[in-house]
Amino acid sequence: MTATRADQPATMQAALFDRYGPAEVLRLRDLPVPTPQPDEVLVRVAASSVNGGEVAARRGALRLLTGRKFPKRTGIDFAGTVAAAGPGVDDTLLDADVWGVLDERGATGSHSGYVTTTADRIVVAPRNLAPADAVSLLAGGTTGLRGLRDIADLRPGERLLVRGAAGGVGSVAVQIGKMLGAHVTGLASPRTSDFVTGLGADEVIDYRTPLSSLGKYDVVFDTRGTEHARLRRLLGRGGRLVTIAFDIDRPFASLGYIALSTLHGSTRVRLFFGTPRTELLKELTTLAEEGSLRPVVDEVYPLERIAEAHTRFERGGVAGKIVLTDR
Repeated sequence: MTATRADQPATMQAALFDRYGPAEVLRLRDLPVPTPQPDEVLVRVAASSVNGGEVAARRGALRLLTGRKFPKRTGIDFAGTVAAAGPGVDDTLLDADVWGVLDERGATGSHSGYVTTTADRIVVAPRNLAPADAVSLLAGGTTGLRGLRDIADLRPGERLLVRGAAGGVGSVAVQIGKMLGAHVTGLASPRTSDFVTGLGADEVIDYRTPLSSLGKYDVVFDTRGTEHARLRRLLGRGGRLVTIAFDIDRPFASLGYIALSTLHGSTRVRLFFGTPRTELLKELTTLAEEGSLRPVVDEVYPLERIAEAHTRFERGGVAGKIVLTDR
């Protein structure tokens, strides 16, 4: 039996788009509040963030993966309050303030009033952070921990290069790199240099600097998905290149190169996508509550201005995350 708050509304607003195109294709529509299925929770969303993959999907750059079935929803992460617990979920979660991500189905995009996801994709949110601050750490924190600690096995004293160091993921990866004891170099635009240095980077290099002039690194953390062959040449002996993206303009060539890198040479490119569950989310909560990770909010928009938020993201020069809130 589903446990539900008595004051839950029947409808909500959700952002969607009926065709690929510029930010203006995004609009809000009134939809029924979803009902959580077994092992799911319904969360009233207080804040969510804009991620690069969502912007690319809306433009149609990922249509080979996203297809042509419309309308499409958007948003993957959220902070909010549990409004209902489906069968099999502990109903003591009702009214808990949580943060988390959508499960693989992702049918109820988080840029909406309510979202459903499996109970293993949420945990109690950091008690010291407001929802907008908390959600700015979700994608970067879970991705950075998995990529730098678990996949790259970054060690104290190693040299780390973070490409896209001012972005939503890169800005948290810089902090995690320092937390793990690395010497951190960030690639970013000059206007975000102070921001990246403030996060703990030992040095910041203009992202337009030719990669061939950068020297050697033990680990390269790439958030852009391009120029993997050049980035790979920056690795010293035993170096590791981890990336969260592939080249969307040349997807087959890019993915082919990543696959071949596992067969040829002493270094390889490791592409991964974050799928955080309870354990990783709890770790991130602890780090946030300890103050080991600092929120990285660039600008906050109400949900009804989501098109403006996407436009701001595409304009570039973002320092951290673009956040959407319920008010």
